[in-house]
Amino acid sequence: MHFKWLAMIALMAVWASAAAAQTDPLPSWSDGPTKQAIIGFVTDVTREGSPDFLPVAQRIATFDNDGTLWIEQPIYVQFAFALDRVRELAPQHPEWSRTQPFKDVLEGKMEALAGLGEHAAVEIVATTHAGMTPDQFLQIVKNWLATAEHPRFQRRYVELLYQPMLEVLSYMRANGFATYIVSGGGIEFMRAFAPEQYGIPPEQIVGSSIVTTFERRDGLPDLFRLPKVNFVDDGPGKPVGINQHIGLRPVAAFGNSDGDLEMLQWTTEAGKRRLGVVVRHTDAEREYAYDRDSKVGRLDKALDAAVLDRWAVVDMKHDWKVIFPFEKR
Repeated sequence: MHFKWLAMIALMAVWASAAAAQTDPLPSWSDGPTKQAIIGFVTDVTREGSPDFLPVAQRIATFDNDGTLWIEQPIYVQFAFALDRVRELAPQHPEWSRTQPFKDVLEGKMEALAGLGEHAAVEIVATTHAGMTPDQFLQIVKNWLATAEHPRFQRRYVELLYQPMLEVLSYMRANGFATYIVSGGGIEFMRAFAPEQYGIPPEQIVGSSIVTTFERRDGLPDLFRLPKVNFVDDGPGKPVGINQHIGLRPVAAFGNSDGDLEMLQWTTEAGKRRLGVVVRHTDAEREYAYDRDSKVGRLDKALDAAVLDRWAVVDMKHDWKVIFPFEKR
C-alpha cells in the first residue's frame, strides 16, 4: 500500500510538471523580471476590466529583425548575401576586378572593405539586388538561404533564429496581437523567409527598399528593381516606416540596437501602458557578446535610454535558457 501511495505521488508530480510546462507561454525564458515584464504586460492589456485593457485593433507589436529575431554577427545576413552575389555576378562584370568596392570583395579584403565606409556597403547592396523583378529577386534569396551557412556555427542562417523570441511572437499572436517586423533590412529580402520562419506575412513586414518601377516587357506588365535607394527603415526612419505601412502606433516594440531607439521611444512614450524590450547580447559562448563598441548592432544610446524609459533589457546569457531552436533544453 505504501508503494502505491509513493507511485501515485510521483505520478501527480509528473502531471503537475507537465501542466506547468503547458501553461508557461515562454518556456525558453528563465524566470526573472524580463520574462515577467512581457507576461505582465500581455496579461494586463488583454484582460477585460483592466485599466490598461486594449481592444484587439490596437494590439500592434513591432520587432526588429537583425539581432532581435535572428543572428547579426559577424556581419548582417543580408550583407553576406550581397557579398556572395558579387562573387556570383563577377564574370558578367569584368570591370569589378578594377573597381571599388567590388575589387576588395573579390580579393577577400574584408578589413579594407570595412574601411570604405557605409557608402560602399550601400553600393554593393543596391547593385547586387537590382536588375530584376521582385519575383526573381525573391527566388534568388530563397535559393541562397536554402544552402548558405553561418561561418562560425556552420548552420543555415534560417536555423539561427532566437527560440525565446519565436515564443514571444507566438504568445503575443495567441493574445490578439498583430506582429510586425520593422527592420533596417530590405523589405523584399525579409519577405523571402519571414512568413515561413516567423509566421509573419509579407504585408506585415516594414523594411528598407530600393526604387522599383512599373514597366511593360514583352507586352506584359511587371515591376523592375533599380540600383537606387528608395527608403531606409532605420533609426528615425522606423517610426516613419511604421506610420506609412501600418498607420497605427505600436503598443509594444522589441529591438537590440541604436537603430531601434526611435521606434522604442515612439512606441513607449505615449503616456499609456506600453512595452519596450531591448535584447542585449551578453553570451560570447553560445552566441556573441557586444554592445556599445560594436560596428554591427551597436547598442549604446538605446541602452542608456532603456533606464530612463524603463524598458525591459534582456540579458541573453541569463534570461534565455536556450538561444537557437536546435539547442537541447
